[in-house]
Amino acid sequence: MSRVHTLKVIAETLNQSNNVREMLQSVMEKLLEVTGLSTGWIFLTDEEPIYAFVADVNLPPALAWGDKKPMCQGSCWCLDKVWDGRLQKAVNIINCKRIEDAIEYDWGDTKGITHHATVPLIAGGEKFGLLNVAEPGKNEFTEDELDLLQSISFQIGTAIKRTKLYEAQQTKADQYTKLDEISRSIWKMNDIHHLPQNTVDVIGKLFSLETLAFFIKEDDVLTLRSIFSPGGSKKTHKRYPIEHSGDLQKTLEQQMVKSDLQQAGLDIERSFVVPLLIGEEWIGCLVGVQEKNSSAIEREVLKALGDHVSLVLEKARLFERSRELALIEERNRLARDLHDSVNQKLFSLSLTARGLREYVKQLQDSETILESLTEMQSLSQEVVGEMRSMIWQLRPVGLEEGVIVTLKKYGQSLGLDVTEYIEGVGNIPRLVEETMWRIGQEALNNVHKHARVNEVRLYLYRKTDEVIMKVVDDGIGFPVLENGEHNWSFGLSSMRERAEIMGGKMDIHSQPGKGTTIEVKFKIEKERGS
Repeated sequence: MSRVHTLKVIAETLNQSNNVREMLQSVMEKLLEVTGLSTGWIFLTDEEPIYAFVADVNLPPALAWGDKKPMCQGSCWCLDKVWDGRLQKAVNIINCKRIEDAIEYDWGDTKGITHHATVPLIAGGEKFGLLNVAEPGKNEFTEDELDLLQSISFQIGTAIKRTKLYEAQQTKADQYTKLDEISRSIWKMNDIHHLPQNTVDVIGKLFSLETLAFFIKEDDVLTLRSIFSPGGSKKTHKRYPIEHSGDLQKTLEQQMVKSDLQQAGLDIERSFVVPLLIGEEWIGCLVGVQEKNSSAIEREVLKALGDHVSLVLEKARLFERSRELALIEERNRLARDLHDSVNQKLFSLSLTARGLREYVKQLQDSETILESLTEMQSLSQEVVGEMRSMIWQLRPVGLEEGVIVTLKKYGQSLGLDVTEYIEGVGNIPRLVEETMWRIGQEALNNVHKHARVNEVRLYLYRKTDEVIMKVVDDGIGFPVLENGEHNWSFGLSSMRERAEIMGGKMDIHSQPGKGTTIEVKFKIEKERGS
């Protein structure tokens, strides 16, 4: 068969498949058919100096035993020379290590094969592997034979490159399809509290990730909000200080962050990081690890994924803020309505009952009527007090005066005698101050309802990087279990949850007959110049 016809047959064979292994097996069979050789095999190299045994025809028993174990283990001179660049064209191999080992260790019949030709598979300067062909009793290949094998190797190398490009495009297309599915799924999410867990769950499953962590930047801290693993996703709330330079990578390299991620099963050495950006500012990040044998996620796909998640996160934040504003506005409206209508009418009812009581005193046999009017006046005054308390809960008017001043006024509205103590000067972040207000409000309600005392002390300590608030009473107290809870713990649990959401900590100190202390602490950013 002529050289041109041989190359034509090989080219036609190479064009029949886009699967690399199928293509190489077919071309190996066709090559031996058109050249009259009896045995051949192909290795593919990777980006590292490793290889895969991918195709063979008529291997002798000595090389085929144990599911072709001699071909799948160990290295050889041919592969080493291809990898380090010493083998650039088709050559005769006088000594084959695998065949020599087969003879030395008596692995079986070599069918008379002692030598083979080795042809590197190269295209466009890129190394793909090597092709070996052999014939029993054939010790040397002619220059014409080597030239033909060299031409065929160029065809095979080009076909491998084409196929790899096709596979890469197919992989990228598949990944963009998954990205589209992720986008459509997470764009429906507006609840910022559930967004991180739902996001890692969707991304982790679609991309078959080993692990995925979702971090959100909150003021001066980076908060780990959720982690995905094959066992499922879970919420978490761990906070880490952001590096003074604001560098995301340095923040993630903190030992504390690494330790927590490793405990969660995230292999730092194999991880990828996707910054979540709005403009030039990062607002969080995804840190993930792919399964070992899965296709690497394309860089462009990761960037697009980060863009989608960033916009969804910002949308959820704006939605949450709009809800807060709407809730505040509704509370203010309700507080105004209660104050302007119901509260005034109750006050009028109390005055009317009082006036009528004074009038009835002058009548004979008025004892029953007086008792009813006295009870009416008492109930109306009690309702007025409760109404004022509700108004305070709806709208903490005066929070701009400071949380302690506002809490003192609230406590006084409950009939408590409040003494305040303040140490230190400095601003408190708005969200922290609102959290302290709600916790203090619940604590004062507990004093009013359960402590059986009217005196309460409020303490506020503003330190360089910390703010501490205490609510102290000398009431009946209660037994606190080792975990800080007790039998009527719903209110205290909600207080503790509020503190932890803002990265704070709440402690409860109480004993029967020895009063109660509620203490909350929040880490805050150092003020400039301090």
